[in-house]
Amino acid sequence: MKPAEKVVAYFYDDDIGNYCYGGGNPMRPHRARMCYTLVDSYGLTKKMMVQRPRPREFEELTQFHADDYINFLRGVTPNTVDENMTQLRRFNMGIAGEADCPVFDGLYEYCQVYSGGSVDGAAQLANGAAQVAFNWSGGMHHAKKAEASGFCYVNDIVMAILELLKTYARVLYVDIDIHHGDGVEEAFYLTDRVMTVSFHKYGEFFPGTGALDDIGYGKGKFYTVNVPLKDGMDDDSYRLVYEPIMQKVMEMYQPGAIVMCCGADSLSGDRLGCFNLSLEGHSNCLEFLAKFNVPMLILGGGGYTLRNVARCWCYETGRMMNIDLPDGLPDKALDEFNMYLDTQRLRIAVSNMKNANERQELEQIKTAALEHLSHLPPVPSAQMAYVPQRLGREKAEEGLPEEDPDARGGGQAHEDARRVRDGDESDGEEGSGRGGFSDDPFTLNGGRLYVRIPPEGAAAAASRGADQAEDMQGVQTHAQQQAQAQAQAQAQEAAAAATGPAADAGARAQGAGGGGAGPAAPQLPPRPEPSNHMDMVALARSQMAAAVAAADPTTRLAVVQQLVANAAAQQQYQQQLAARGDVKMESSGAGNVGYTGAANGGFAGFANDAGAAAAAAAAAAAARLQVGEGVADGHPAAAAAAAAAAAAAAAAAGRGIRLPGNMGLPSGYGVAPGNEAHGSYDQY
Repeated sequence: MKPAEKVVAYFYDDDIGNYCYGGGNPMRPHRARMCYTLVDSYGLTKKMMVQRPRPREFEELTQFHADDYINFLRGVTPNTVDENMTQLRRFNMGIAGEADCPVFDGLYEYCQVYSGGSVDGAAQLANGAAQVAFNWSGGMHHAKKAEASGFCYVNDIVMAILELLKTYARVLYVDIDIHHGDGVEEAFYLTDRVMTVSFHKYGEFFPGTGALDDIGYGKGKFYTVNVPLKDGMDDDSYRLVYEPIMQKVMEMYQPGAIVMCCGADSLSGDRLGCFNLSLEGHSNCLEFLAKFNVPMLILGGGGYTLRNVARCWCYETGRMMNIDLPDGLPDKALDEFNMYLDTQRLRIAVSNMKNANERQELEQIKTAALEHLSHLPPVPSAQMAYVPQRLGREKAEEGLPEEDPDARGGGQAHEDARRVRDGDESDGEEGSGRGGFSDDPFTLNGGRLYVRIPPEGAAAAASRGADQAEDMQGVQTHAQQQAQAQAQAQAQEAAAAATGPAADAGARAQGAGGGGAGPAAPQLPPRPEPSNHMDMVALARSQMAAAVAAADPTTRLAVVQQLVANAAAQQQYQQQLAARGDVKMESSGAGNVGYTGAANGGFAGFANDAGAAAAAAAAAAAARLQVGEGVADGHPAAAAAAAAAAAAAAAAAGRGIRLPGNMGLPSGYGVAPGNEAHGSYDQY
């Protein structure tokens, strides 16, 4: 064997093979495990960096995908599909055994893992830590922004390309899966920073896209290349069209990095494919581009005859390391799985199926593609712009504790830190983070509202910290004033009881002379303009304290009305920010945008109730605000007190309030029958 010349990163997670689509679905994640076992049995793992990818989080997945789609993937389970049929149809998903994209146990975790390998690989290519990166469990090229398709849920290819675009001005995507790479093409159809090239079966074949004259649009015109083919493509025919087109692409486009989807369903004998390629013919596509010495991210894709998929990807792993693997399979591979007993060899034989691609037709396709490429302008450049924060792990050892050289895998501490373990919970989640769902296509019961703020500078952060400290001091001062006022009122009541009716009558006369009957109602603090988040939080806290302490129904009603006005003002303010591009907002229900979350009608019952339910509404809304600010983490006592005040006031009014929810605080309030407000604001 020849020694490897390039630094190679290989991303693989042991758990990937445990996921199952179910219902006889031909997509089997287990093939990635078979491939790794074969690679390891040949000793290739000793010549490259084998890493476990970091699962992508919600915020990272939504760099491309729609928030409501990822939120649905995160929450749906096989036990809840019957009550979410509307949502399933909306996102092109279904039940195991009936749909290409079924709901199965661990679906969200599966998407997190395979997308993590692609993004981490892209990050290591971008910083020069590796020249070639493999993630055979990735390559889900059919997934759309807000829709699953063709066994694909999260488009890890698009996410990886977005990561590469933070470093490289131009990225080339090449797809040799037998199916058209429609999801990736659609994502970059209007840009010249990514060129997509797809060689695929066309004509009454999934997904039915990828015609020869689909060449991009607008700024992306001529940066999309489609090569439609027919059944029976063999090695020679494939090379006839592939090499001239890719040579022209490299000359004209000069990419900084290459991403390849190497679906093995274009091999001979695939369960769903109809091409007739050998391992050598399939691998030639990778080896041809490797000659240009451009960083390459190599991903999986389709492939449904498991033993041949593992053979193909193992063979190509060796070829990209300049190693020609022997044809006889190692005993270790044969002992691990009995699926190679057909020939016990690495390479596969092609069939005698007819090649429906006439040479004249292939020449015409090649000529048309080259003609489109000839219209390309000079190599496009990218203007200087702000580079977003990198999402991938740029180094193999980044974030890991020191390895124990005497323990396999670097020791238990090192192993535990390599990925998020099952059962780990993030803030605002219970159990696996799944919530209940409704059949309303626009709402998710128990859903969450997420607001992402762009990175701020040090000066802005310091200024905001000072504002927060000042607001906290103001809130504490107001609370002290309220406590002093209550103590003084209690002292006056005690004095009145001691002096008898005469003193009490004098007090009433003094009150009447002051222009009012009875004790004066607590004064509400002035409402500031909704200029920032902390202003609204401080205001809501002070209003909560005033409402709980107040005994006058009129004051309670005023508090509720002011809270509703604040919610409307804050909603308008957030919409202005969103229109300006400063804040990205997504709500699980129309009307749940803003700080109260209950402004969608939940206050209707409160405003009509002049009893203690008004105080419950104010306290509940303020408790909700505390969760949104994150006070439940830093000041659990304050959050618990707010929730207790809400419950006590509701009980006093003879009403019910639902306490189970995020971080022990109410996630929905049922103060008035039929006026429940769902949703929460638990992440800022």
